[in-house]
Amino acid sequence: MGLRTFIIGIGTLLAFTGHSLAQQADSISKKENDTTNRVPLDTLAMDMEGVKQMELMSAPSGPEGNPLLLTKEKNNYTLKDHPEAAKFDSLWLKELSENASLFDAMYEEVSQLDVETVPEYTLDTETLKKRLEALNQKTPFNIAYNPSLENVIKSFLTRRRDLMERMLTASQFYFPMFEQELDSYNIPLEIKYLAIVESALNPRARSRVGATGLWQFMYSTGKMYKLDVSSYVDERRDPIASTKAACAYLSRLYDIFGDWDLALAAYNSGPGNVNKAIRRSGGYKNYWNIRRNLPRETAGYVPAFLATMYLFEYAEEHGLKARKAERPYFETDTVHVKSLITFDQISELVGVGVKELEVLNPSYKLNIIPYVKGKNYALRLPKEAMGKFVNNETAIYAHVTEELKKKEKPLPQLVKADNRIRYKVRSGDYLGKIAERYGVGVSQIKRWNGLRSNNLRIGQRLTIFSRRPVATSAAKGSGTKTTSSTASIPAGTKVHTVKEGDSLWTISRKYPGVSIENLREWNGISGNNLQPGTKLKLCDCSS
Repeated sequence: MGLRTFIIGIGTLLAFTGHSLAQQADSISKKENDTTNRVPLDTLAMDMEGVKQMELMSAPSGPEGNPLLLTKEKNNYTLKDHPEAAKFDSLWLKELSENASLFDAMYEEVSQLDVETVPEYTLDTETLKKRLEALNQKTPFNIAYNPSLENVIKSFLTRRRDLMERMLTASQFYFPMFEQELDSYNIPLEIKYLAIVESALNPRARSRVGATGLWQFMYSTGKMYKLDVSSYVDERRDPIASTKAACAYLSRLYDIFGDWDLALAAYNSGPGNVNKAIRRSGGYKNYWNIRRNLPRETAGYVPAFLATMYLFEYAEEHGLKARKAERPYFETDTVHVKSLITFDQISELVGVGVKELEVLNPSYKLNIIPYVKGKNYALRLPKEAMGKFVNNETAIYAHVTEELKKKEKPLPQLVKADNRIRYKVRSGDYLGKIAERYGVGVSQIKRWNGLRSNNLRIGQRLTIFSRRPVATSAAKGSGTKTTSSTASIPAGTKVHTVKEGDSLWTISRKYPGVSIENLREWNGISGNNLQPGTKLKLCDCSS
């Protein structure tokens, strides 16, 4: 992402223009719900009688020669905000945080959609036909009137009217970014409505089967599209990263089916289920002709998408109103972090509330941004706060390092999931057993490995993107849990005694059919370091 900027609606912060500390104090951003005073680094409003000691940290001067100042008496600072701007910010944060509850309502609506029942709502059918035809002319989707779609639209206007109005409001936050990414992939911009059906625009949404984020990626599909998942980070919840992955996945599905309706159905239920529905229908390739052969949830999925598109395009005609802040947009920016840092520390130092940081950075599970060599983890901040952060980076990281050293309880160790597992088929294995073991579907294993039947052969290698991955420590110098004696190794078990210079990779190369993942699993290994003399089992001796 780098320092690329995008416009999203969450509120407007008042830019400071004064030169005196008193003038600056009147324009520093502070959320009205904060219970503690936040201390920006380069614009401090001080109660001069209450300050006992100031500490000057070694850092480069800012553009006007102002060095970074940190105070040991933080509570003696009095920070003020423009009350109207604070009100706008508060409204946006409240709106976005309350949307979390809408995901369950949308999920229930789509999964149990009844297209046969006619809701009590007055809607002129001829007018609806004309509007749908107008939509069909300007989109690549097959939008044609049918009684089922009319029933879904009526249902949304009666049972889910409030949800639709809330989506009209929240969409101002995400749609500009969605449209930018969709355009870069040459994908219809109307796909933005899919995120409403998938997650009700909640980046932290998680379905009952584990699909996560705005675009509801399963663990395995997310890994296929390079979405990082670890103890600290879940990029399925990152609006930009997940949108890029969704664009790539949808492009691939369209290449397969050549039809956007079928691509959407495959996005929800998998290409295999769509292919089966096509076969069972006798070869039809129109969504409405194969719909009855699709899983129940998918049967309501495309109608819900089309109904959402219609209601957004004709919201005014149906009296649907979005709540708009007077100044709903402000610019944000990103910077790659160079050290582990917490939301509390960022909030304290640059004066942005933790709640706002959570809205802007939803992919960080524990409100901690990790630093891992070779990875680029970004912090997103309002433009005004970004200037403070970048101008004082060296001093910020020095301060954060000192603060972390003082912590009584260490932060959780970063554990990242392996990208994939290479599984060797053994006697007694079958696809259902393997799928259950790794928390994935049989159809997924078949798709990942190009299998046309359920038949397996002993010794066959399978690639599996497990939802129950083997964890590996990413912390430098972390130890490795290995079997240090033969006490837990059954008699007659084939073992390898670790020698100086051995690694899991070199050992796996010595024994055909044994992978690195096998060695970890069979010996309870959670890292890469091996101690000479350790005995490693070369089989799954528990089965």
